[in-house]
Amino acid sequence: MEKKLPVGIENFEEFSAENFYYVDKTLFIAELLRNWGKVNLFTRPRRFGKSLNMSMLKCFFEVGSDPALFDGLKIMQEKELCEKYMGKFPVISISLKSVDGRNLESASAALRTAIGNEALKYQFLLESKNLTDTEKASYSRLIKVGAETKAIYDMTENVAEASLKTLSQLLAKHYNQKVILLIDEYDVPLDKAFQAGYYDEMANLIRNLLGNALKTNDSLYFAVLTGCLRISKESIFTGLNNLKVHTISDVRYDEFFGFTDTDVNELLKFYGLPAYKSVFQDWYDGYRFGDVDVYCPWDVINYCDQLLADPEAEPENYWANTSGNDLICRLLKKANQTTRSEVEQLINGEAIIKTIRQELTYRDVEGSIDNIWSVLYSTGYLTGRGRLPGKQIKLALPNREVRELFIDLVKDWFEETTQADSARINRFCAAFPDGDVQTIQEMLYDYLWDSISVRDTAVRTNMKENFYHGMLLGLLRSQGSWMVMSNAETGEGYSDISIQTPDRVGIIIELKYANNGNLETACKEALNQIEEKKYEEGLKRRGMKKMIKYGIAFYEKECMAVIA
Repeated sequence: MEKKLPVGIENFEEFSAENFYYVDKTLFIAELLRNWGKVNLFTRPRRFGKSLNMSMLKCFFEVGSDPALFDGLKIMQEKELCEKYMGKFPVISISLKSVDGRNLESASAALRTAIGNEALKYQFLLESKNLTDTEKASYSRLIKVGAETKAIYDMTENVAEASLKTLSQLLAKHYNQKVILLIDEYDVPLDKAFQAGYYDEMANLIRNLLGNALKTNDSLYFAVLTGCLRISKESIFTGLNNLKVHTISDVRYDEFFGFTDTDVNELLKFYGLPAYKSVFQDWYDGYRFGDVDVYCPWDVINYCDQLLADPEAEPENYWANTSGNDLICRLLKKANQTTRSEVEQLINGEAIIKTIRQELTYRDVEGSIDNIWSVLYSTGYLTGRGRLPGKQIKLALPNREVRELFIDLVKDWFEETTQADSARINRFCAAFPDGDVQTIQEMLYDYLWDSISVRDTAVRTNMKENFYHGMLLGLLRSQGSWMVMSNAETGEGYSDISIQTPDRVGIIIELKYANNGNLETACKEALNQIEEKKYEEGLKRRGMKKMIKYGIAFYEKECMAVIA
């Protein structure tokens, strides 16, 4: 039976039970044990396999887990390690991914639910001969359900903050074995709290929860935490001296999150898709973790799935559309001319040099544009292209998927910005039916200066034209009474932009990108094309009494407008 593609599968047990294709990352276990850390924090962008790796750790270490889950996988070659550690530990595994709410009360309830649901799995503790009645009563407090809600665990704040420590102490005593603690997406509650305005209260809650579980817990064997950001030690890890942090810059563990080139080659070969390799590279490769180039697994699996259903399927933006892209929007809104120039460099395939802060609080993100660059790097929107002295890194967009996202968000930002100044945009648009070519050219230049242009030499000329086309189209469509058409059939071909006004003025605009910088020649080519293709005929048939024809040429941030 053909193995199924694991679209969205994060439970390690399902790979064997449901015959899913698995990219073997099990040597992560051996690396973790050999490079011992009491508390290990892994920061990686979303959708790079953090949750699946945590599920794998649980299945390997937990008492009573099925060793057959690992048959044929690389970790089974480590016989001594497997004999010593496999299935030998009580494991507490919680995800804070769903800890969200409009206020602290609802978020705290979600946190208690996550902890209570995990605690509920260990009801055998109520019958344990190794626990006293007092200890059993402390367990009961973890799983007590509120009389009114029937759904939310009725823990007091003190019980909730000590819950992970309490549960680990009880499990350790029952099994006579220290506990492994796995906390997935530890920073999500802080992100949500920051957005909703109760960050300090949530930071205090998480600080106490983690401090109890990780800092003063003799029942802990080791802990693994994952998240997108490395939250500063002063913020929630105060006094925790046994924390080992592994970020995307670190060489150790670099191949265990994301798909390597070898992983992708094997997967494409398995499903008969090696002919598409260059497309996968262009769109979904380009991330740099430590010394390894990696692909985003979420993208690779989703596009494979699409191709198996439709061999003609175009690549899509899978990763960047799985959550909000508020950070880029914030960057654009805060941007001065220098920052806009840096965004332009990135879109055009160049690198920028920035000093990266890997330890931040969510409040720091708002503090400066430089911190936004750091977060964009940590969360995968930017990747490293080389290190420089003084914590400086060359940053670039990793691949075409993220580049297309940036371009779309730049277009949205530009449209929102320009539409906000209605007097300015109305004056610009009025110049077209008036034949005021000087105003058109001067104001278009100003708009170009304020915007972010696409001038990447690797991009085809028609793609460059498309960018300017979209920008001009957005400006002209601000006039609600005009009929503005893009690439509409008006004669023997398609004019770039055609306009019909209520006064029966027909306007034809043909755009050209002047690759050699000769704007005047490009404008003449545009006007000649209007005549040769007889673009005005269609507008005449629609009753336009007056015809105005423009050739407009662009080169980087330069432009020229000519009227026929």
